[in-house]
Amino acid sequence: MTGLAEREAMEFDVVIVGAGPAGLAAAIRLKQCAPDATVCVVEKGSEVGAHILSGAVIETRALDELLPDWRERDAPLLTEAGEDRFLFLTERRAIRLPTPPQMHNQGNYVVSLGNVCRWLGREAEALGVEIYPGFAAAELLEQDGRVAGIATGDMGIGKDGTPGAGFQRGMELRARYTLFAEGCRGSLTQRLIARYGLSDGQDPQTYALGVKEIWEIPAEAHRPGLVEHSIGWPLDGATYGGSFLYHFDTPGAAHLVSVGFVVGLDYRNPWLSPFEELQRFKTHPAVRGHFAGGRRIGYGARALNEGGLQSVPRLTFPGGALVGCAAGFLNVPKIQGTHTAMKSGMLAAETLAGALAAGAPAEPAGYAERLRQSWVWAELSAARNIRPGFAKFGLWGGLAHAAFDTYVLRGRAPWTLHHAHPDNESLQTADSATPIAYPKPDGVLSFDRLSSVFISNTNHEENQPAHLRLGDPAVAIDVNWARYRSPETRYCPAGVYEIVGLDQGAPRLQINAQNCVHCKTCDIKDPTRNIDWVTPEGGGGPNYPGGM
Repeated sequence: MTGLAEREAMEFDVVIVGAGPAGLAAAIRLKQCAPDATVCVVEKGSEVGAHILSGAVIETRALDELLPDWRERDAPLLTEAGEDRFLFLTERRAIRLPTPPQMHNQGNYVVSLGNVCRWLGREAEALGVEIYPGFAAAELLEQDGRVAGIATGDMGIGKDGTPGAGFQRGMELRARYTLFAEGCRGSLTQRLIARYGLSDGQDPQTYALGVKEIWEIPAEAHRPGLVEHSIGWPLDGATYGGSFLYHFDTPGAAHLVSVGFVVGLDYRNPWLSPFEELQRFKTHPAVRGHFAGGRRIGYGARALNEGGLQSVPRLTFPGGALVGCAAGFLNVPKIQGTHTAMKSGMLAAETLAGALAAGAPAEPAGYAERLRQSWVWAELSAARNIRPGFAKFGLWGGLAHAAFDTYVLRGRAPWTLHHAHPDNESLQTADSATPIAYPKPDGVLSFDRLSSVFISNTNHEENQPAHLRLGDPAVAIDVNWARYRSPETRYCPAGVYEIVGLDQGAPRLQINAQNCVHCKTCDIKDPTRNIDWVTPEGGGGPNYPGGM
């Protein structure tokens, strides 16, 4: 748009995009290492933690290093992990398997990660960090060949792309260095990776979609600290995925169960729906008892990086660095990444503190080497072959390979398995795949998408341009519908994509962008990568309250 007023600008030493565990750990470590540095964190959620749904297991290793006295600081880690269970499910039976070493959780905690981030935010602010929630980083600022900060999105733009009555220009947040901690598949991170060729020479990133619910159950059924994972049913042997189920308490809420289902986005059957797989998983005879007498109080979904070290891009570029899940530090066998994300943020912060003291050279050298010398690299190196092993050998071969890699080779295999192609290239055509008949929801144990989105408190300003954009609208019908029967209507866990006009013989794709829970799956799995997820107005999306 032309003719708009110039944006106001603020100057900082470091701007951090994203107030998740990695971004907040980086902010705290920066102020510990360089107390006089000016540090700003910008967060697209309406508040810190608003886009992070409860119920995660975290290892405290990074937290112990960052804030050794976290227990005395009233950190919201209340439920210590207890019994571990690892199950193989058939349609009617549950067979208990030995728990793999990577999935032992003694000493870990089941937490509301949103509440942990809220607490980390308060700790950061106490050190002088400025945090601006409700502002979406929408644009990269570049100057003299380097990233010079970000601009937040304009507010009050109408659907027609013109300023409305409540129009406000975004702010320019300029910095000597910018850290990108946007999480998995961050929109600015993707632009950075393309702009600076950060993934050149690396494997393509591979992803999964995790769909999650929070339940409140009767006290007599609650087993605080129970950690249960499963593989097998309802997925077939060619599709990677499984479940997690945790019993925990949080400040302000008790007797909670976090249940979720994770499906690798390299799946082949275009009729598959990760949302529906979670709904039918809950009906298993060995699972449904966890929810007896309870009520569902929260819902969300998020894509996860699963590529491991093979897919980690180059971490620095002129003017900044990538940290956390923006770079892809999830430990896939553990299904945990908070500790590795936090440590990456801390190491980046230490690197930037030294660079600021040395006069702020263009590219902050030393961060990648610090990571390679850290326990993060050692941990992810030991886990690097597990996920591609399942892709290569299937369920049973993958389990056998994982056991051999873990128990015999102890993660030190002299080879590295690789990811063959991006997830969007894996789909079969609809006529060559077997349709999946999902049962109708009963409204007690299983639910539909729209009632699920309702309890995520998702909201977007309706009079704004859609943040889900088609590169070529014709492709939605000529390719997605014609070849795959519109898989976006099934992989989206929020009912954003809908085919209308079939009765008239003129199908078209309708995008209900206001339903979007910001999982980023469409940006990953669309067969031709024709869908581009960009940031909506700040404050839009899900809103998960404290205590959940």
